[in-house]
Amino acid sequence: MKELATHQRKDPVVHPSAIVHPLATLGEGVEVGPWAIIGPDVVVGARTEIGPRVLIEKDTTVGEDCRIANGAVLGTDPQDTKYRGERSFLTVGDRTVIREFATLNRGTAAVGRTTVGNDCLLMSYTHVAHDCRLDDHVILSNAVNMAGHVHIEEWAIIGGLTPIHQFARIGAHAFVGGGSRIAQDVAPYCRVAGSPPRLFGLNTVGMERREFSVEVRVALKQAYRILFKSKAVLSKALERVEEEVAPLPEVRHLVEFVRTSERGITM
Repeated sequence: MKELATHQRKDPVVHPSAIVHPLATLGEGVEVGPWAIIGPDVVVGARTEIGPRVLIEKDTTVGEDCRIANGAVLGTDPQDTKYRGERSFLTVGDRTVIREFATLNRGTAAVGRTTVGNDCLLMSYTHVAHDCRLDDHVILSNAVNMAGHVHIEEWAIIGGLTPIHQFARIGAHAFVGGGSRIAQDVAPYCRVAGSPPRLFGLNTVGMERREFSVEVRVALKQAYRILFKSKAVLSKALERVEEEVAPLPEVRHLVEFVRTSERGITM
């Protein structure tokens, strides 16, 4: 069995024109395309495909079964005037797709790491700045530009040409329409669009596609009406939700997200 496992192992395939630093680590079955450059202390997981002219500068970990397309740039220095050359990192999860000319910077001393989760899709010309965090299943459409310290929770979808202000948060299962200018937090399970953006109800299509139960959708609808459609002060509205709506995990997450917002919630 040991001999069979050894025989089945597939060594990395590196194009002759590519440059791979001796301190980089490539997993089994990794493919590196023409003119790609992989720098020191880069770790690439098994079966990941690195396209032509990709640059992975340094101190970056890419998970298994990822695809990185032509001209993408990962692991470069943060674009932050406070950065003083301290060592920092970029981590990309498994099965994530990074399309042409996307740019992902490492972190700064503030957090130390920029993180992209599993099963994400970053379309062409997206920018993920220093110390950002993208949870699993996030989709960034073409030319989404994130400032530093942005946190996007799982299953959120951001429409193209959307700039996101530093330290803003976008909640789980939220949908942001293309061309929006996100300067405040976007509540989980909600839809926003415009410049300036405003709320357009719950992301009902997204929740149906992800098979949210009727019970959860009804509870979130009740919470949404109290928080965003009543005339109550937000602090009182949060108390009403906790008193009147079933305490399901999704409702509790919505309440906690709104309560802990530092930039304010997009209304």
